[in-house]
Amino acid sequence: MAVNIPSEAELVNRFWPRYKRLTLLRAIGVQVIVSLLGISIILALFPHPRLDAWIIIAIYITISTVLSLAVTFMAMKPVKELSNALVHISGEPSSQIPPNINDSYFVRSRLQPLLKLIYAMATSQSGSTSATSTDPDTTPRTDVAAHLNHTATGVVMLDSAGQILFANKSAPISIDANGKRSLDLIFDVDPTIEQWVAERREHDIHAEKTWRRIANKITGEPNRRLFDVYASYEKGSEAEVIITLFDHTNDYQPEDDDLDFIAFAAHELRGPITVIRGYLDALNDELADSTSGDERELFQRLIVSANRLSGYVNNILNASRFDRRHLKIHLSETKVADIYATIADDMTLRAQAQQRLLSVSLPEGLPTVAADKSSMSEVFGNLIDNAIKYSNDGGSIEVTATTSGDFVDVSVTDYGIGMPSNVLGNLFHKFYRSHRSRETVAGTGIGLYISKAIVESNGGKISVRSVEGHGSTFTISLPIYATVSDKLAASGANNQAFLERSSSGWIKNHGAFRG
Repeated sequence: MAVNIPSEAELVNRFWPRYKRLTLLRAIGVQVIVSLLGISIILALFPHPRLDAWIIIAIYITISTVLSLAVTFMAMKPVKELSNALVHISGEPSSQIPPNINDSYFVRSRLQPLLKLIYAMATSQSGSTSATSTDPDTTPRTDVAAHLNHTATGVVMLDSAGQILFANKSAPISIDANGKRSLDLIFDVDPTIEQWVAERREHDIHAEKTWRRIANKITGEPNRRLFDVYASYEKGSEAEVIITLFDHTNDYQPEDDDLDFIAFAAHELRGPITVIRGYLDALNDELADSTSGDERELFQRLIVSANRLSGYVNNILNASRFDRRHLKIHLSETKVADIYATIADDMTLRAQAQQRLLSVSLPEGLPTVAADKSSMSEVFGNLIDNAIKYSNDGGSIEVTATTSGDFVDVSVTDYGIGMPSNVLGNLFHKFYRSHRSRETVAGTGIGLYISKAIVESNGGKISVRSVEGHGSTFTISLPIYATVSDKLAASGANNQAFLERSSSGWIKNHGAFRG
């Protein structure tokens, strides 16, 4: 019969549960023995103690037991943290979070050097598998920094405190009046690189992530560059974070130039389209009594198409404003139902024209939100229009709203074609359209991009859940007015209070639209 011998990693993973169980049993056993001994001594000295004496004895035993267990747990904590660190570097699956060496507890308890040594040994061992031992006296010395300065790819190295250890000439670095260097990038996506690094320090030993189309300046500014950013994190390393920036300006800039041209054309088209919509509305009202059947349906389709064209033009113009940080809005106290009311008739017409069932449920008891009614109605329209386009004939679209913490969540759900998971990460990027949607549905590819910009300019967030073949749900989270009223009052009710992102000091993320 084969004997299943556990590996060293498995033994490491099993150590802490066994050690914890055995130590607690020992502590409880000692406490029981001490308590029994104490009771025996009391009975020997006082053979017939009164009831109140027994109560005092019981209280004493309870307190001493709690204190004993508390001290035991405190004594076991260093062993637990060291065990967690060893489990994670062993690669054995574990639900425990690896200890963060920068936590104040490890500084006070003098465990920080031990953890650093464990992580450093793990890093050196992983690197030694591909390295060969050489004599340092015979190894040719190479000035790596000098060579990195000759490449167009930016390289930045950060230590565990977030300080820039090294940055080559191609990296987008800014230097303030005090000579402090910071990474000069604009992150309009979540998570930002700062957020990602902070999360990795809490949860991981090694991690990697890529961001695409990250700019160092806003559209229109000179010397603007666009990067694909790759970050590698290694806990305990001298260079804890290594950021590589691949300059793809030549690939991405033509799209921005295209948007400039399209925005100019859209601006010229807006006037005639407004006139056409006006005439259609007037004719529809005047001929309402004399048209029926196919004629009335024709007018409805013309009105829906004209409104959709107007929406495309507004999306293009707003995308151009957002890229230049000119998308400034005025926030006020309003109801979600009032925002939707401004587009309700148009949405109903669009759904009817496409044979879709539109169901709207916005409870009266929802708290008011801080929002710009005009721009948020455009977002609602974009999401509902997308749900209509990507749902099936005769399908239903549901618009619902609920309270979630300090936000009101408005969700638009369809039960149509849905999206695969590999599409969701790029969904809010400018001009992005999946191969499948390009083949089946017409569009510009900037509706969701500008929707995200508007929502975050309102101090909110937008998210999506989707299952291919089963539909999608887009959720807008708008701040409850009472939670941001003081901030808005201080900023004159404009959205400047939500536009700037705080910085930890190693990244200068100017003018980012964030909620």
